[in-house]
Amino acid sequence: MLQFSRWKIIAIAVTCLAGIVFALPNFFAKETVASWPSWVPRKQLSLGLDLKGGAHLLLQMDANELRKDWLQSIREDVRKTLRDAKIGFTAIGATGNVIQVTLLKPEETDKAYDELKKLVQPIGNPILGTSGTTMVVERGATAGSITVAPTEQAFNERLASAAGAAVETVSRRVNALGTVEPNIVRQGLDRILVQAPGFEDTKALKAVIGSTAKLTFHDVHPSISAAEAQQTRVPIGYKIHPSEEADEPPYLLREIPVVPGDDLVDAQPGFDQRTNEPIISFRFNQSGARKFGAFTKDNVGRPFAIVLDNKVLSAPVIREPILGGSGQISGSFSVESANHLAIQLRSGALPTPLTIIEERTVGPSLGADSVKAGVTAGLIGSIATILMTITAYGTFGVYAVIGLIINGLLIVGLMTAVGSTLTLPGIAGLVLTIGMAVDANVLIFERIREELRAGKSPIASIDAGFTRAMVTIADSQLTTLVAAFIMFWLGSGPIRGFAVTLTIGIFTSIFTAVWVTRLLISFWLRNAKSAKGKISVPI
Repeated sequence: MLQFSRWKIIAIAVTCLAGIVFALPNFFAKETVASWPSWVPRKQLSLGLDLKGGAHLLLQMDANELRKDWLQSIREDVRKTLRDAKIGFTAIGATGNVIQVTLLKPEETDKAYDELKKLVQPIGNPILGTSGTTMVVERGATAGSITVAPTEQAFNERLASAAGAAVETVSRRVNALGTVEPNIVRQGLDRILVQAPGFEDTKALKAVIGSTAKLTFHDVHPSISAAEAQQTRVPIGYKIHPSEEADEPPYLLREIPVVPGDDLVDAQPGFDQRTNEPIISFRFNQSGARKFGAFTKDNVGRPFAIVLDNKVLSAPVIREPILGGSGQISGSFSVESANHLAIQLRSGALPTPLTIIEERTVGPSLGADSVKAGVTAGLIGSIATILMTITAYGTFGVYAVIGLIINGLLIVGLMTAVGSTLTLPGIAGLVLTIGMAVDANVLIFERIREELRAGKSPIASIDAGFTRAMVTIADSQLTTLVAAFIMFWLGSGPIRGFAVTLTIGIFTSIFTAVWVTRLLISFWLRNAKSAKGKISVPI
């Protein structure tokens, strides 16, 4: 147990040296680190919102808009179901939270009722059982009328699902801005918390995450203008959309898009080769490319509208079939707005608009005070730990202190290398892991003392101390590791930061206590054996 081969000694030394090298930039100013040679690691530890400062936004989803979109979707499903069943109807309208269907022939009420019942889906888990249905279909008070109403339970599930999708979308958008380790979590049923370290000005952040960025491509009515429809009646299946430009007239577009925004897979800012104006190049997936190609092939010479958040960006005329599944959007873009819109389109559309209900900026001075307080507390605790360890275990205590110092440097070095973010809970995790490393050394040294009291030789006592203490150390560290994994899996933001720091600290504390300290004691024992006289264990 106390014998080390040459390759093990080299491996331990290289590991410790690598940790020190990666941790070293954190102890110097950024300007100093920037002047170092390029082959020297210069990456520094990222600080979280509570240490670095940044933006804090609380967003709320528009539940009414989500309900409206869902009713519209149900309405289209009802229309399609009746048409497929060849059941005539005179009207399908939405009144409040209910879809009203008026049939052409009252005698087909039963047939229509049976067909519309097929739209009802159960809510629940296949294993645990259903707990409700997505909607309720009922015969109306008069012959030839049927009502379809979504349930509140189904809407709440839809809202929760939309909130989850919104969190993913906002996360992709914020990450694209280059912020480090943002904290984006859902609060309640329809709220999203966004914490972005390093953003002292929330303007750019709000510009990116505030827009829905729902991009769709629509067919323009071939013969009737929006102005004519406003004076008479809007044709069934069409809707008037305003233009993005205030001085341009609105457009009469088909409600169902030719290509939905879901088929968009990429969007990149660029410049038009002819005009040098900022543009956005987009690309569809295979399904979108097929639909877009078929539409442009059949409608050469006709305009189609590019709609963003219900406003027409442009309505170019199709000069030739667009079969490649890609194109570009031009308009009154600046370089910044084109970049922001490209980020929004790449990350996907939000299910509903988000309203900012709370906004604040955390200044870096508060974080600096926290860092200062944490460093002060860490120094006081470290000095006390060093004094107590050396007092209790003498020379072996000195070796344990060296292991503790290396342990701290390894934690900082690993967190820097993997790009982890240090938060206040992370500092707490760092202190906790140092305490765990001390505990591991205490277990080993106390076990050595027990073996010495039992009358064993110094070499046998030291060997047995490390061997038998390993089981206890492994058990304690394993239980802590399981807790850290659970916190990382179920937690978010600072909780995850604490879990990451704790996990790294567990492995480094085992390494330093079992390998580094044992290697130092092995060197001491080798020198003690070479000297004349009896070996006395300094513990």
